[in-house]
Amino acid sequence: MRFLRNLLLLIVLGALLGLGAGWWWLQQPLQTASGEPVLVEVPPGAGAQRVAERVAQGGVQVPAWLLGAWFRLSGQARDIKAGTYEFAPGITPQGMLGKLARGEQALFSVQIIEGWTFRQALQALRGNAELTQDVQGLSERDIMALIGYPGRHPEGRFFPDTYRVARKATVSSVLRQAAQAMDERLAKAWAQRDPATPLRSADEALVLASIVEKETGLESDRAQIAGVFSNRLRIGMRLQTDPSVIYGLGERFDGNLRRVHLDTDGPYNTYTRVGLPPTPIALPGEASLRAAVKPQSTRALYFVARGDGSSHFSATLDEHNGAVRRYILGR
Repeated sequence: MRFLRNLLLLIVLGALLGLGAGWWWLQQPLQTASGEPVLVEVPPGAGAQRVAERVAQGGVQVPAWLLGAWFRLSGQARDIKAGTYEFAPGITPQGMLGKLARGEQALFSVQIIEGWTFRQALQALRGNAELTQDVQGLSERDIMALIGYPGRHPEGRFFPDTYRVARKATVSSVLRQAAQAMDERLAKAWAQRDPATPLRSADEALVLASIVEKETGLESDRAQIAGVFSNRLRIGMRLQTDPSVIYGLGERFDGNLRRVHLDTDGPYNTYTRVGLPPTPIALPGEASLRAAVKPQSTRALYFVARGDGSSHFSATLDEHNGAVRRYILGR
């Protein structure tokens, strides 16, 4: 009887020691072979042991059999989510499982620049090796349908910003996020518009904002430039904005805007046609959206670049011609 009691006591003590050792191990920091954070790809449908093997193969110094056993015994193995994860030296087995179960994937920054055209943004995303390329070979029309905007023209529809996305995220998912961000920013701006605006819709505000974006990089001038164009729209005066003509030329533009370009009629030639061009001409940022819907009250109908990034504004043609002679012709 005493032997059985002693045996039972040894079993209990062994179990307690095992549990204690296991708990201790779960709290121990793990190291990486390189001493730097490592990226581990967890494929869809991977079981606990396969995930553990991926972690060990990725450079985390841990016995794969032991880590896999922990994943299974934890009861959270089914919660592990596919994706790309970053594990820094010092992470514990318990912390690792928590990250995997919560789906806390490694993130990186993707930037879309204010004033880019859609094609420039698409080119940058297609050239990003961290993204999964799922729009290669697709037309602009097909891309818009893929991200949930069928029949929409892509220009101007993506908000320029820095987006934090999971590594190996698809290009289409980044575009979808940027399109939704522009929807939100545009709706917010349009709701705050000046009641006296000549613009008839949020879409027109987006077009004007894109022109303002291309006309100046100086935030302090944007509202006044929007005021000039608003004044012209009210009186039916042509906008005569070079960036719109350049956009219409597309790949034919060689960096030199000539008189023949200004005289040749086309949908984007605001020298030959009254009103806004048919679509935006670039991706406007928040400051340009705000300027388009809340332009500065001004008598100016003209502006010319001073050469230092700022613009000179004029209310009359004579004053404008004088500014052109001074700032453009140097007379």
